[in-house]
Amino acid sequence: MEKAFKYRIYPNKKQQELIQKTFGCVRYVYNYFLALRIKEYKENKNFLSYNDTSKLLTQLKKELIWLKEPDKDSLQKSLKDLDMAYRKFFKEHAGFPKFKSKKNNHKSYRTSRTANNITFVEKHIKLPKLGYVKTKDKQIPQGRILNATISQEPNGHYYCSLCCTDVEMPQYQKTRSNVGVDLGIVDFAILSDGNKIENQRFYEKSEKKLAKLQRSMSRKTIGGKNWNKARIRIANLQKHISNQRTDFLHKLTTKIVKDYDVICIEDLEVKSMKETDYTIRNKRVSDVSWYEFRRQLAYKCQWYGKQLVIVDKYYPSSQICSACGKRDGKKSEDIRVWVCPHCGAELDRDLNAATNILNEGLRILNS
Repeated sequence: MEKAFKYRIYPNKKQQELIQKTFGCVRYVYNYFLALRIKEYKENKNFLSYNDTSKLLTQLKKELIWLKEPDKDSLQKSLKDLDMAYRKFFKEHAGFPKFKSKKNNHKSYRTSRTANNITFVEKHIKLPKLGYVKTKDKQIPQGRILNATISQEPNGHYYCSLCCTDVEMPQYQKTRSNVGVDLGIVDFAILSDGNKIENQRFYEKSEKKLAKLQRSMSRKTIGGKNWNKARIRIANLQKHISNQRTDFLHKLTTKIVKDYDVICIEDLEVKSMKETDYTIRNKRVSDVSWYEFRRQLAYKCQWYGKQLVIVDKYYPSSQICSACGKRDGKKSEDIRVWVCPHCGAELDRDLNAATNILNEGLRILNS
C-alpha cells in the first residue's frame, strides 16, 4: 500500500528563502513551456513531448543561471505535471492547462527520493538542497519514501508530505455486518441500521466571524502590512474550518469501515445538486463534503480489506418501499415520512432510502 505522511515543518529564514525561490522557479518553468507548447502548435502544428521539454530545460538553465539554485528534480516534476495536464486534456477531456499565477497563496513543489536525499530523523526531515528542516510531529513514516511535496498554505504555514510505499496496513476484523449509507443535508448521513449522523455545519457556525474579518480586510489598503495581517487572520479561520471538517470525516469514515464489512453508498452528482445562485442550500451542499467522504471510504476500504459498493445515481432509493419493493411517485423534499400505498408501511424517508441503497448494493455485489 501507498500512504502519505503529512508534517508541518518550521524552516529557518535561509530555508524559507530557498523554498520561495523553488516555488517561483517551478511556476516559471511550467508557464514557460506551456507558452512554448502553445506557440509550437500554432506555428508548426507540432506537439512537444516531455522528453523534448526536458532537453530544452537543460539549455534554458545555461541561459538563466538562477534556475540552477533550486532542486533540479522539482523542475523536472513541473514538466511532468504539465505533460500530465496535456494528457488529461486529450484523453479525459479535462480543461486545457492554465498558466500558474504568482498571486496564488497556495504554493507547492514535488521532488523524488534518490540516494537517501529524503529521510526522516527525529524531529527533522532531510530534504534536497534544504538540508534538515525542523518538525514537531512525532509520527514516523513507514515503508519506503518515494517523494516529498513541500507546500505553503495561505496562512503562511509550511508543510511536507512524504509519500511512502510498501506500507503494511493493519486489517480490521470481519464483523459480518453490512450497511447502506444515505447522505443528506439535515443529517449528514443516515445508516440503514437506524443510526443518524448529525450534520456539524462547521462553515455556518463560523460564517458570521468570517464575514466580520472580511469586512475588516476590505477597509484596508490592498497589499499593505495591515491588509496582509487581516488576510492571514481570514486564512487561519478558513484553515480551522477545513481542519474541523477533515477531522470529522476521518473519524466517521474510520468508524464505518471498522464496524461494517460491506458499505453501500449512492453515487451523488454534487454539481447538479447546487443551484445557480449562491443560496443557503448551495452553501450547505458545499459544506458537507460528500466527495471527500466517498474518497476516504474508498481508500480506507482498500487499506483495511473491506468492500465499498457504489449504487447508480439514478437509482430511485427514496421512491421505493423497502418493505414491499413497490415504487411510488417522486416526492418533494418537505415530505420526511410517508405511507406506502401498496402495503401501508409507514416509512422514514432517509432510513428507507438507506435500506434500499443497501439492498441494491448487495444485489450488485452478488450479480
